[in-house]
Amino acid sequence: MTTIYDVAVVGAGPAGRVLAHRALAAGLRVAVVDPAPDRRWSATYGVYTADLPDWFDSSVIAASAPSVTVFTPTEQVVPHAYAILDTALFQDALTLDGADVFDRYAATLSARLVTCADGSHVRARYVVDARGARAADHPARPRQTAAGSVTHSDDPTMVLMDWRPAHRLPITGAPASFSYRVALGGGRRLVEETCLVGAPPIDVDVLAERNRLRTAQPRVDEVVDFPLLADTRPWARTANSPLRFGAAGGLMHPATGYSVGQSVRASDVVVEAILAARDPHEALWSTRARLAYRLRTLGLRVLLSLRPDELVAFFDAFFRTDPILQHRYLCGRDDAVGVLRTMAAVFAQAPIPLRVRVAASTVCWRPCNTRRLSRRASS
Repeated sequence: MTTIYDVAVVGAGPAGRVLAHRALAAGLRVAVVDPAPDRRWSATYGVYTADLPDWFDSSVIAASAPSVTVFTPTEQVVPHAYAILDTALFQDALTLDGADVFDRYAATLSARLVTCADGSHVRARYVVDARGARAADHPARPRQTAAGSVTHSDDPTMVLMDWRPAHRLPITGAPASFSYRVALGGGRRLVEETCLVGAPPIDVDVLAERNRLRTAQPRVDEVVDFPLLADTRPWARTANSPLRFGAAGGLMHPATGYSVGQSVRASDVVVEAILAARDPHEALWSTRARLAYRLRTLGLRVLLSLRPDELVAFFDAFFRTDPILQHRYLCGRDDAVGVLRTMAAVFAQAPIPLRVRVAASTVCWRPCNTRRLSRRASS
């Protein structure tokens, strides 16, 4: 007799694994479908600790700080608690004991059926697509890129953004990038040159050279390239579509690229809805969550419209607002009121020329037209 699972999770990356782990903890019958379910993760995951639920195992945190530092270009210390996860411990902590794990490629997905490439099937009350968002799958979408190296340092500070130019690299006239520098624990530190968003973004080879100018380290230990906006309406679906979860399902902040913290917290929303026999898609995408996502998509449009010097001025205005408002914009995926209030506060802080540019970029906003975003960014 074919087993019908409560949840079939396709994709064993961070989002899929955390959802499967929480579903198992709730007593649900779980299947996981992934061609390499035990493949080790290599990315560096940073999270705002306010995003993490009470059940999160703090032993997987490699390094943390009660505040972050930004240079815009003047130094500001902002009271946002921030942590870097130990990637290996994080993966190992999300045990799949009790799940049926199928090491197969998923060929097609529907709301209740996974058809694998070998012709086998996995049936479930809910099929979840958690296969992530790759740059190759969304070549025309705005993307974030970065290139970094790991150095030996006991410096515990978390530098979220350093917009000061690398040596011999002026801000004016060059595409904007910033340095991201965080403690990894064990006397190690990641220094990463980052293009927050571009359509197209700064090439990783250019970022690697800028990072070399900052660190004198020729080695590249980490490369980042992913779409910031995999879908402009992630809640849209047909009656027979699977539930999309994680980065490809809209659980990535459209203006920052952070997704792990949001996926960790949202996993309980999905599991609780299934336990209560409610539609997990509707629970995940409430009216407030949809509005907050649309507003943050507007924030992404603003970032794409700014010149390099304006981008630095924009973040200077952002980090001069009330830290509580900053937090409401950076976290809380259904806090539409908080996002709107933060946007208004940043607009009020910005110099008048920047306000004019921001207003112009929003006057004809089309929230579902990413091609328009791409053309605007490259003009």
